[in-house]
Amino acid sequence: MQRSDEELYRLMKKGNQEAFAELYERREPALYRFALHMSGNPAVAEEVSHEVFVQLMGAGTRFDEAKGSLESFLYGIARNLVRVVRRLGPVAEPVDRPFHHDILGELIGGETTAALHRTLRELPERYRDVIILCDLEERSYEDVARIIGRPMGTVRSRLHRARALLSAKLKRLNAPSEVFSG
Repeated sequence: MQRSDEELYRLMKKGNQEAFAELYERREPALYRFALHMSGNPAVAEEVSHEVFVQLMGAGTRFDEAKGSLESFLYGIARNLVRVVRRLGPVAEPVDRPFHHDILGELIGGETTAALHRTLRELPERYRDVIILCDLEERSYEDVARIIGRPMGTVRSRLHRARALLSAKLKRLNAPSEVFSG
């Protein structure tokens, strides 16, 4: 039986490195994607997804299981870290990045995707969070409600409004918006 995030956290706080590794492997990829969608910058996403776990290991971690899930707590840390980075201004890509011939990466880096990410970052945060989690991360309404700490009806209404805003903004840019019409 798989241990819960909260159980892994308790073990990690007692010094269990295997529990930390399991928690990291389970949650880091989604946190990276979330930070990437929020920031539009792979370097920021990598830094944020790692810093989430650095903060989680810190002595001053304020996670309280009675207030919500560890997953929600991790997404909250990631959201706050991206906010800080956005306030500080643009982040330069690392110069010493290895070169990878990646056809998919080249497609993702295209103009339409760039316009989509720019437009996503222009949305108010409450709408950006739900569209990233529901449409890009393909999380269920129930999962998103738990992650952002809001009722499922709020998630649905925000998602509907976010899709409408995103579609209108993309139409003004003359970019396809079928991605978020569902």
